[in-house]
Amino acid sequence: MAVIWLLSLLFLISILITAVKRTKQRGGRQPPSPPGLLFIGNLHQLGALPHQSLWELSKKYGPVMLVNLGRVPTVIVSSPETAKQVLRDHDLNCCSRPSVEGARKLSYNFRDIAFSRYDDYWKELRKLCVQELFSTKQVNLIQPIKKMEMKKLIHSITESAYKKTPVNLSETFLSLNVNVVCKASFGVSFQGTVLNNEKFQGLIHEAIEMLGSFSASDFFPYIGWIFDWFTGLHARRERSVRDLDAFYEQMIDLHLQKNREERSEDDFVDLLLKLEKEEAVLGYGKLTRNHIKAILMNVVVVG
Repeated sequence: MAVIWLLSLLFLISILITAVKRTKQRGGRQPPSPPGLLFIGNLHQLGALPHQSLWELSKKYGPVMLVNLGRVPTVIVSSPETAKQVLRDHDLNCCSRPSVEGARKLSYNFRDIAFSRYDDYWKELRKLCVQELFSTKQVNLIQPIKKMEMKKLIHSITESAYKKTPVNLSETFLSLNVNVVCKASFGVSFQGTVLNNEKFQGLIHEAIEMLGSFSASDFFPYIGWIFDWFTGLHARRERSVRDLDAFYEQMIDLHLQKNREERSEDDFVDLLLKLEKEEAVLGYGKLTRNHIKAILMNVVVVG
């Protein structure tokens, strides 16, 4: 036991020495920064509503300030003028999303559109999706599905009004979105799949939480995974990825079955499988099954 504690202490000391060296190596002009604590930086200054906490700090340190979220230096802009500079004038330098662990797992190591870096791969993938998946033709094909689902929604709300039963609009609109996405992307309803509507909504809720959850791995490289393991976040994330992967696999298998019912128009999975069969090239290689699942994640979870 003493050996374990000694090794842990040496490990922490090495991390602190590395942190001090990096701090000294940081040169050049930096934005104003609120004083932080050792190791955790300014994380303790973020309350239950982080955007309000950052707004309060910006009143003292200005519209451009630097905060350290654990070991991650982060620049905060909080005025229309600075936001305009970031989003328009310096868009190419700021448009890539942070490489967080939840997004990495759910996107099959950033093989998707939403979370991959802005580079040649992203440009080619976006071009492919715009031409094949989100073309005017495909958008028009979704309109009948949206109209049919809207009629069902209106009918359901009308019945609830007659019965004087309350309606949870958040769950109702999420169900509408899921139904439209499922039929447009997979060409099937939930009947006959491993998930019914309620279970699928729960799966989507869990995936969204995993994308937006606090993960110590994102703020404390090398040792943050220990905290995620103790809190159960790691297990939840792995389970969410595994359940979504099982759903993708079932949908793909249904489309690959030779005796499946023929449809007049191709859905998203049909189009992606055709591109895989044609060996479409994307930057660093050919379109693979994991690329297909990552794109479907964008449509189902993010979109």
